[in-house]
Amino acid sequence: MTLTFRNPELLETALSHRSSLNEKSQSGTTSMQSNERLEFLGDAVLELAATLYLYNHQPNENEGKLTAYRSALVRTETLAALARELELNKQMYLSKGEEQGGGRDNDSLLADLMEAVIGALYLDQGFEAVQDFLAQHLFPKFENILQNKSYKDQKSLLQEEVQARSLPTPVYRLVKAVGPDHDKEFTIEVLVNDQVWGVGTGHSKQIAQQAAAAKALQKIA
Repeated sequence: MTLTFRNPELLETALSHRSSLNEKSQSGTTSMQSNERLEFLGDAVLELAATLYLYNHQPNENEGKLTAYRSALVRTETLAALARELELNKQMYLSKGEEQGGGRDNDSLLADLMEAVIGALYLDQGFEAVQDFLAQHLFPKFENILQNKSYKDQKSLLQEEVQARSLPTPVYRLVKAVGPDHDKEFTIEVLVNDQVWGVGTGHSKQIAQQAAAAKALQKIA
C-alpha cells in the first residue's frame, strides 16, 4: 500500500527503525531520525481514536468491557497484522543485521511501526484523517474480535479455566532474557499448582506471558 503524505519525510521517518540510522547516514538519506518519537505520539492518537470509535459504536457497554475491547483492537498482534496487510513491513528501513534477524516479521517492531505511521499521519493531515484511515483498515477487525471473543486475552482465558477447575491462580516466572536491551527476547513459563503448564517467548514480558498462557490452554484443550 502507498500512503500519500503532504510531507514525505514524515512517512520516511515513521518507517525508519533506529537500527537503520547508521547505514542511512552513510547513504545520504534525508531522514536521520528513528520512528520512536512518532511511535510515542501514534500510540496516544490511536488510543483516543479507538476509544471514540468504541464509545460511539458500543453505547450499552460498561467501562470494563470497552477497555477490554480497546486492548484487543490495539494490541501488538492486531497492529502487526495490519502492518503486514498494508505491506509496511516491506517498506520499513532496517539495518542489515536487524533484517537478517527477522525484523520484518517481528510483531513488536511491526506494531511500533504501525503506531509511528499513525503518528506521522496525524502530524501530516490531522486527527480526522487518522480516523478515516483507521475506519477503513483497523476498525472493521472489531467484528471478528467480538465473534471470536478475542477481547479476552490468553491470560484471562487461562485464569477462567483454572478457576473453573478449582485450581490456584497461575504464576508467571521469568526463565531467561537474552539479547541487547533494545531487542531482548524473554522466555516465561506459567505454573499452576507448582507445575509448568506452558512456556512462551516474546520481545516483551507481556507478550511472553500471553504466549505461555496460550500454550497452557492448548495443552489442556
